[in-house]
Amino acid sequence: MANTPGAKKAVRKIARRTEVNKSRRSRVRTFLRNFDEAVTAGDVDKAKAAFIQAQSELMRAVTKGVLHRNTGSRKVSRLAAQLKKLSAA
Repeated sequence: MANTPGAKKAVRKIARRTEVNKSRRSRVRTFLRNFDEAVTAGDVDKAKAAFIQAQSELMRAVTKGVLHRNTGSRKVSRLAAQLKKLSAA
């Protein structure tokens, strides 16, 4: 348990930051799920629109510090590969 005032404040800050990050992570997952659903349905136009939104949201999460830069890039790359495969089929 935190004893010093500084440690108590740090606990409060961490709790607030955790809530914000949880919300941001959930938002990213929603956009990724929308993309997956479009790909599964085979709808190219819907998948392209979902890809743009998912890419934007992933990069936003990177700038906010929710995801590591390389993680965001890797996920975007894999989404782009899925979209390319769907478009070619």
